[in-house]
Amino acid sequence: MAAITAQLVKELREKTGAGMMDCKKALNEVDGDIEKAIDYLRENGIAKAAKKGDRVAAEGLAAIKIDGNKAVIVEVNSETDFVAKNDKFLALVDTIATTLLTNDVATVEEALALTINGETLDFVINQAIATIGEKITLRRFSVIEKTDADAFGGYLHMGGRIAALTVLTGTTSEEVAKDVAMHVAALNPQFISEEQIDADIIERERKVLTEQALNEGKPANIVEKMIEGRLRKFKKDICAVDQAFVKNPDQTVGQYVSAAGGTFATFVRYEVGEGIEKAEVDFAAEVASQVAAH
Repeated sequence: MAAITAQLVKELREKTGAGMMDCKKALNEVDGDIEKAIDYLRENGIAKAAKKGDRVAAEGLAAIKIDGNKAVIVEVNSETDFVAKNDKFLALVDTIATTLLTNDVATVEEALALTINGETLDFVINQAIATIGEKITLRRFSVIEKTDADAFGGYLHMGGRIAALTVLTGTTSEEVAKDVAMHVAALNPQFISEEQIDADIIERERKVLTEQALNEGKPANIVEKMIEGRLRKFKKDICAVDQAFVKNPDQTVGQYVSAAGGTFATFVRYEVGEGIEKAEVDFAAEVASQVAAH
């Protein structure tokens, strides 16, 4: 059998855009013949999937799966919101979440190399791409563990457009933890409490507030007091425990959790597509150009 070199794998990747593990497997299957390997990848729907690689996948779903003292939150992207409702896509997201929950990996790369029934997760995703016809990517995930004395809270907004996973320590009330997850989904806090805010974030905000106050023409002797007041408000606005609880604005999230005997320990919030540059499509211009071409 021919030796499968790293250079050969690299060449096949460049020609097909398929993942490294898939390329290596294809070359092993055809004894190192690169043309046959390309055919193998195409036959298995992987090369076809790779051609969609330059498209933007900014839609999709965030999902949460909880099993005992372990939970996973995951974002899987597709190109259109329509496909995000497809039963095959939903089944794929569930498979990915289950696989992440039952294995110990920290990165997307490690996750894609996991095997399901003898196939890599990367291969399974590419098979789904070939079937569904859209680019699909595992974007990110977080696995969280707790003890028997703690509670997980999972909340999905709009079926998974936003997902929030929380951990409360000192209480086993899943209802309270879920309420806090709902709050996190709705108000998008950056931190749990002030202690978590980096000093450089405070300093940057202080500079902005100072410029604002000076530009408002306030006297120098009251600028400092104004800035301190606005900084306190800024910190309360971005910290979950200081925010007015979404289900009862008369109390803060911190007060709600304390009343249940708990402490707000951890949260992860995913909003589908956040931070991904979406291609702006001018449908009217697209239609006009197609009409002009005929």
